[in-house]
Amino acid sequence: MASLTSHIPNTITSLNLVSGVLGVIFSLRGNLQAGFVCMLAAGVFDFCDGLAARLLKAYSDIGKELDSLCDLVSFGVLPSLMLLQASKISGGEGIVPYFAIILAVCSALRLAKFNIDPRQSTDFIGMPTPSGAILAASAACFLEYPAWVFPVLALLLGLLEVSEIPFFGMKIAKGHKLLDSKRIVFLAAAAAGIVVTIILKAHFSLAFLIIFGSYILINLFSLVLKR
Repeated sequence: MASLTSHIPNTITSLNLVSGVLGVIFSLRGNLQAGFVCMLAAGVFDFCDGLAARLLKAYSDIGKELDSLCDLVSFGVLPSLMLLQASKISGGEGIVPYFAIILAVCSALRLAKFNIDPRQSTDFIGMPTPSGAILAASAACFLEYPAWVFPVLALLLGLLEVSEIPFFGMKIAKGHKLLDSKRIVFLAAAAAGIVVTIILKAHFSLAFLIIFGSYILINLFSLVLKR
């Protein structure tokens, strides 16, 4: 019989799903900011479940699959819905807003690929779904763009997720430097995003837009330099 502690990581993962479902409900009601907060909560639980599994040595195959299923809701379906709703609020009509669903499809492909790809233990091949989701959600919260921008953003983020472009992760493997140039630049950009948001007294989503926009640009610039 499994010990009680072995169920802790999966319980935390389930809270990721609960947050994602609540975010979907809020977004369907037009409250995108509350949906974004739920997504951030899901991100915290997504980080904590892996941490708990490592600390408790409670790894399991079901935990790995459960994590991907929950991530699909919180970081695939939820951001797609937020972009769809943002497009409608911005005046989008007909089928145009519904093209945002492409992000959910690409997120599903990305998560399935991650589970069977042995190359992605510390870094990633293709943009990780939480990064794309948070960038999409932060953009949706501004609502100051033409309606067509949101479906286009969904397409671009989806293509980055299923691409073969390398993206650095924040997990540090044994034998690797604690901080390399890419991570240092990213941390500097993250700090700058927070400072700019405070100075402008802008909505907190601006900080996340700058942080994860910088994350994408740093990885793309690094790819160009290598080639």
